[in-house]
Amino acid sequence: MNKIIKNIIKFFLLLMVAGIIFVAWANYSIKKDSAPFVSNNIADVPESKTGLLLGTGKLLNNGTPNAYFYNRIKAAADLYKSGKIQYIIVSGDNSTKDYNEPEDMQLALMQQGVHHDKIILDHAGFRTLDSVIRAKDIFGQTKLVIISQKFHNERAVFLARKNGMDAFGYNAEDVNKYAGLKTNLREYLAKAKAYWDLLFGVEPKFGGEKIIIP
Repeated sequence: MNKIIKNIIKFFLLLMVAGIIFVAWANYSIKKDSAPFVSNNIADVPESKTGLLLGTGKLLNNGTPNAYFYNRIKAAADLYKSGKIQYIIVSGDNSTKDYNEPEDMQLALMQQGVHHDKIILDHAGFRTLDSVIRAKDIFGQTKLVIISQKFHNERAVFLARKNGMDAFGYNAEDVNKYAGLKTNLREYLAKAKAYWDLLFGVEPKFGGEKIIIP
């Protein structure tokens, strides 16, 4: 019996070590592959018809404004005003009646001077994978600028380019390290999940009719 228990313990230890190695490799690989295609400098961003603004809630759980949200809005508006992009797909979660990331982003962008005709809503961007693949399959965009914080852009650009898209990430201003500690720690697992999804060909949760961007 003791031998069986020892073998079980060994198996789970090996499984845990393999998991740690996979997470570390996925994070290294995604950061390395995406590094030439993400930038904090707007001058580095290639001109593209469309930007893809990745969603997040405008408020934190305690009801205070979410700096990630507002920094992304400013970055997208700056790109639009600079002429780097002409249209913005706002892609996010709309899973409940009272939570609508795309419409929140649309309103915030309009308040920053982006014309409403230039904002395209994607209500099925429940995950980064969904947002990226839907930009190609539903909205017909094979070249775009992805807008989020650097840690998020690394993952999104990696997924986009591995799926045959000419993607570049423009990094919105990050939040301070203390405020973003939980998010940055969670990102290690998110990058591993992105690599896993790529390996196993995971598809977006929802498809839909194609939408033409003029």
